[in-house]
Order: sequence, then structure tokens, then C-alpha cells
Amino acid sequence: MSDLPDPVTGSVSSSPAPQKTTDQAKMIVLVGLMGAGKTTIGRRLASRLGLEFVDADQEIERAAGCTIAEIFARHGEPAFRDGERRVIQRLLQGPPKILATGGGAFIDPHTRRLVKAHARSVWLRCPLPILVRRVSGRTGRPLLDKGNIESTLAALQAQRHPIYAEADIIVDCGDDTIDHGTHRIVEALDAHTQPLRVPVRLESHQYEVLIGTDLISRAGAWLAPILPQKRAVVITDETVARLHLPRLMAGLEETGIQAKAFVVPVGEESKSLTRYAGLINEILDHGVERRTTVIGLGGGVVGDLSGFVASSLLRGVPFVQIPTTLLSQVDSSVGGKTGLNARAGKNLVGAFYQPQIVLADSSALATLARRERVAGYAEIVKAGLIADPELFAWCERHGAEILNGEPAALAEAVKRACAFKARVVMDDEKETAAQDGRALLNLGHSFGHALEAHFKYDGRLLHGEAVSVGLHLAAALSVALGHCPEEDLVRIDSHLRKLGMPAGLDWFDETLSADELITSMARDKKVQDGKLSFVLLRGIGQAFTSRDVEMDTVRDVLMQEGCAL
Repeated sequence: MSDLPDPVTGSVSSSPAPQKTTDQAKMIVLVGLMGAGKTTIGRRLASRLGLEFVDADQEIERAAGCTIAEIFARHGEPAFRDGERRVIQRLLQGPPKILATGGGAFIDPHTRRLVKAHARSVWLRCPLPILVRRVSGRTGRPLLDKGNIESTLAALQAQRHPIYAEADIIVDCGDDTIDHGTHRIVEALDAHTQPLRVPVRLESHQYEVLIGTDLISRAGAWLAPILPQKRAVVITDETVARLHLPRLMAGLEETGIQAKAFVVPVGEESKSLTRYAGLINEILDHGVERRTTVIGLGGGVVGDLSGFVASSLLRGVPFVQIPTTLLSQVDSSVGGKTGLNARAGKNLVGAFYQPQIVLADSSALATLARRERVAGYAEIVKAGLIADPELFAWCERHGAEILNGEPAALAEAVKRACAFKARVVMDDEKETAAQDGRALLNLGHSFGHALEAHFKYDGRLLHGEAVSVGLHLAAALSVALGHCPEEDLVRIDSHLRKLGMPAGLDWFDETLSADELITSMARDKKVQDGKLSFVLLRGIGQAFTSRDVEMDTVRDVLMQEGCAL
């Protein structure tokens, strides 16, 4: 079908797919209701930043050769919105500028996607009384010609504010001077940074891991465009609820997402079948639909629990991960593994279930104790040992910064570890490769899970601490089998011990039983035909899987490391 002349732009357009600009930092779009000051402040902002200013409404009238009121009268609002979208698309594909849009432009989903693809959007949020005062007496506003101005604007606020809240930046405007309002926007633009993005593209599903600050507070802005329904249930634990739940709920409410929180106790016990059954019944009593999203807010326990709830609730509902610990951000949030603990061992009940998106809020890591950062750091080191020697070398240079909680180092570490794990998961999503593949991510875990079982998952030993010891033991076993040079084991231990990380069984205050640990390993879900698959090293960055390890050799290594029989 041939393209038709647009009644607003007067041009013929085939509406090409949006292309990202190469300079998003200088393409700024102002959104908000009429009277918010988009044009007035926009001109001053453009002057201050040395950019061109364009008013979309004026551009529409110039292109159409008539006023907006006349366009509405002749063609109706749908035709106007279609033309408005085309004009904005053309303007966004031009040189950097400050673009003030009409009050209804950002409400159109297609226009909103265009803006997000090409620019940073700024919502000028203004109280109703000020808006009423500013627009009273104005003419040529079709939406204000239908009745009482105050009631009309109040209705528009109720409808549009949850959508304006999807803007990248929100600036509250009142009776400030133009200069003061402009200054506040400049400050907000300077402070704003786009999150780092790690794409996870699987055969039947794709999503992104976003890494940045204040993602919890702005969760609604990230989730509203992708959720199939603006309803959600949030699963979190008591500690995280106290630290982060209020700002998550406020962020969801801001964009009109109705959410109900369910809070479970802290610890591995919340991954029990009993806790899962009770939680499922509570959620069903609350009332959910198949388009209602489950949001997991917390560490690895909450992520595993909420993911399995999402996978089984009504045979599967949308799932969002918001990991709040370093361990969960670099490990369990990527790849779709969910799991519950059974009497026989850890994570023996579960499913592969991928999220719609992962929001890894690096500001949440500021609340972590050093011990929690140590637990997460072990998984980052693990990634380097498996197949990324440059990542391990980077850890050697920056490990102290990560454990000290330096934001830039933490964000970069999360990005590198997530990118590594995403590559592995994309190659072998459900761990079906005959060898290597996703199973490599279990480096150190056979030993680590056995150690966790000994300490009964009661908090005395964190998962990441167990993995840290497991990395040493896996390397020691690799050396004993003749696969790995001893100097690489020394290098691994040197790095871990330099940072005060667990790096051997001497970290424990008690002597462990080799037979007990081996018995626990025999119940591991990685056992096949009675043989346990071990992940071993040929060197740093050279991991491989093997089922040819005699348990007598494993016992000998454990005894050499300090275990009793």
C-alpha cells in the first residue's frame, strides 16, 4: 500500500523504524501538562546549553499551515496524534536540540518509544493550582474548551501523570523563577546516568540486565513499558523490606502499577517446600491473573523462591528480578535458574524460568556489610577462573575497591560478571551440553554445597563464602589430578587471602569430616549414573567438566586440606 500525505505534516512518510542517536546526552525532550513551562524553560535551557530549541506544537502548526485547534476541528484528535508522532520522529532524527512536546505527545506509546530511543526525557511536574493559574484565559487549547479548566486539568493529571512518570528524569516545578527552574533541570541532567546494559538473548526469550543507581526508586519507569498488566506481587524478606521495599512500592505506584508485598523470613528456610506452599496460597488468596507479574526483591534466596513461584503460579506468570546483594546481582539473577531446598539437599526442586528484566541497583549494595560483598565477590572471581583470565586479572587489580564498596568498581564488576554469565547461558540455557557449557558455572559448587549442608544453611556460612572455599578446593583437586599448574593454585590463593577471603578449610574453626562432605556431594543434582561431575581447571581461565574423578582422590585432597576421615 502506498504512503498517504500526512494531514498535519503535509509530507509523505513511511514511518521508518527508530534509530538510536549517537549523542543522546544532547537530545533532551521536555514533557508535561500544558502550563508546566516546557516552552519558557525550554528556551532558557537551550540557551544555557548552547542548543537549538524547538517547540513541537509550533512545528506542527508550521508544517500543517493551520493552528492545532483547526487541525482538531478538521481531522479530529487521532489524526492530530498521528501527525504529531511523525513530526516528533523527524525532529528526533535531526541534530541535538531541546524539544518541548505537547501535553499529550508522551502519552502515545509509539511516540514514547521514539523518545526513549533517541533522547533523555524530562518531566516537568507541576502542582494543579499553578497549572490552572497559568493556563486560565489561554485560547486555542482544544482540550480546555470542553468545560471547567480545573476539573479538566485534574482529570488530565490523573490520566497522564502515571505515564509522564516513565520519563528518564522528573523535575518538580512550582513558582520558581525561570532561571531557578532551568538550573534545577541542568543539575538533574548532570546527575543522571543511563544504566549499564547486559543483553541476554536466548532462543525463545530475551531480556536485559540493567545495572545502575536508584533503579529501585524508578522501577516503575522501567517496568511499566514491558509489563503485560499494571499489577504485581512483590516477594521480599524482612531485612530487605525494611531497607528497600518502601521506595520500590512508591516507584511502582508512581507509574500506576498496583502491587501487593509478601514478606518472608530471612534465610534459607524461606526456600523450603513448606514456606513455598504457604506463600503460594497467600498469593492466590490475594487474587492474581496470568498477566500479573511476580517481582523478586532481595538476595539469592528471594530470587530463587520468587522465580519458582512465578514459574508455577497459574502455570507461569511474568517475572522480574531486583537483586539487592552483590552475590545475587552477579550470579542468581542471570540465567533463569530457580530452586527450593529439600530434605536431601539444596536447590533440588526448581525450574528454568527467565525474567522479563533484571534491575541490578548498585546503590542497594551500599547497605551491605563487607561479609556480603565478600560472598558476592567469590562469584566474580569464579567467572574469571572459568573462562575469562582478563576478568581474573582485573579482579587482582580492583578487588580491594570492590570489597570496600566503591560504586564505580562495583558497577563495573557486576557488568563484567553478568556479561560473562550471559554468554555462557546463551550457549547452553538449560545445562544440556554433554560437557562444559553451563555446567562450568558450578566451579567450586560441589564442594561449596557440601560445606553449606554441614552448616545446615543457618547463616554461619554464606553461599559465596562456601564457593570461595570451593574454588580453592577445586583448584587443589585439579593440581592433584595433574591438570593445573601448582603456581596457578598459588596465584588464586594469594589473591583470595590478600583480600581476607575464605581460601581453604583452615578458614573454619572446626575440623570437618571428609566422608561427610563426600556423602553430601553424592546427593548433588549433578550426579549422573552414580558419578558426580566436577568442574576442574587446566589453568586460570581454562575450566572443564569431568566425570572421571575417583572419590578416593577427592577424599585424599580433603584430608590433605585438613579434614578428618
